[in-house]
Amino acid sequence: MTELALELRSEIKKEGTLEISLVDVPIPEPKEDEVLVRVEASPINPSDLGMLFGMADIAKAKVSGSEDRPVVTADIPDNVMRALAARVGQSLPAGNEGAGVVVKAGNSEIAQALMGKTVAILGGAMYAQYRCIKAKQCLLMHEGVTPAEGASCFVNPLTALGMVETMRLEGYTALVHTAAASNLGQMLNKICIKDGVDLVNIVRRKEHVDLLRDIGATHVCNSSEPTFMEDLVEALVATGATVAFDATGGGKLGGQILTAMEIAANKTAKEFSRYGSTVHKQLYIYGGLDRSPTTFNRSFGMAWGIGGWLLTPFLVKIGPEAAEELRQRVAAEVKTTFASSYTREVSLAEALTREAIAVYGLQATGEKYLINPNK
Repeated sequence: MTELALELRSEIKKEGTLEISLVDVPIPEPKEDEVLVRVEASPINPSDLGMLFGMADIAKAKVSGSEDRPVVTADIPDNVMRALAARVGQSLPAGNEGAGVVVKAGNSEIAQALMGKTVAILGGAMYAQYRCIKAKQCLLMHEGVTPAEGASCFVNPLTALGMVETMRLEGYTALVHTAAASNLGQMLNKICIKDGVDLVNIVRRKEHVDLLRDIGATHVCNSSEPTFMEDLVEALVATGATVAFDATGGGKLGGQILTAMEIAANKTAKEFSRYGSTVHKQLYIYGGLDRSPTTFNRSFGMAWGIGGWLLTPFLVKIGPEAAEELRQRVAAEVKTTFASSYTREVSLAEALTREAIAVYGLQATGEKYLINPNK
C-alpha cells in the first residue's frame, strides 16, 4: 500500500465557477475503533449530485487536465452563488455510500472482527480509493456478496423501507410513489409485494409501466397519458392510499396527487362537506428531479398536509435499535429485494469525462453509474 491515494473533490471558486478534480490524499491509519476500507464500489445517486455539481450549469461543463487526472469546470449562475456562499473556497469530498474490503483495522474487538471482510458504508467521502471509518458504521455483508452488490445498501434501500415504516407509524395502510421505475422505486415495489402493502406507482413512460408490471406491480399510472387523473383516482379508490412520497418536487404532480386523493375520498363519502372530505391527505416531498416551482391548485379540500421527508431525520426519529433492524434486513436481502443494477462501472477519472457526466447528470431512470475508485 502506498502512502497516498486518490480522492474526488468538488470546490466552488469565488469567481463563480465549479471545479471537480482528483487529488492525492494521505491514507489514514485507523484508530482503535476504526477500519480502513479499500473502496471498490460507490454509486452516483441523485442525492450525490448536489455536492458534486454545486448547482452549476453542468450542461456547459469543460473538461481539461489529462486522461488520468481530468479537471471539470463549469459556471455557476450569480443567483445560485449567493446560496452557496458557505461552500466557497472549500475542497469537499463527495459520495454518500459505497462498499469495499477492510484492509486495516484498529485494535478493538469490533474492528478486528471486520478485517478482510466486505462491508458497506454510509459515511460520505466515498469517491475515494480508501475510506477510514468507525467500525460500528460498517454494515457487514453476508458471505458471497461483492462490493458492487453491497454498494447501494443505504440510500435507496433505507429510503424505501423508511417510506413504508412512515406509512405504518402515521396510521396509513397504502402509499403512492412517483418516479416509481427508478432503482429505489423497484425496491419499494418488492418490499410492498413481500409485505402485502398496496402501492400506487406513478411513472411517465410506457416502458416504465412495463418494467414495473414485469416485477409484479399492480397499480401503475402513466402521467403522460391523457387518462392519467382518471387512472390515478381509480388506483386510489382501489387501495385507499392517502399518503404519497414525491421524488420530483417541482411542477404540478404533487397537487394532482392530492386532488386525486380528494376525488377518491369523495367517491366513498357518506355525506357532503363544504370544506371537502375529512380524510387527511399527506404529500411528502423527498427529491428534486423537477427544478421548476412547485404549484398547487388547492382543489383538495382542507384536510391535507405537505412536508419534506429525508432519510437521516427519519432514522434519528425511530432510534438506533429500529434503524439497525432495517439495516440488517437490507444485508439479508441485498441480492433480492434490494438488488441494484447499473448502466456502467467507471473509474474516478472516467466519472469525470464529458460522456459520463452527460448520462448520469440527467438522473434518468435506467442510467445509474457505479464508481470503482480502484479500477
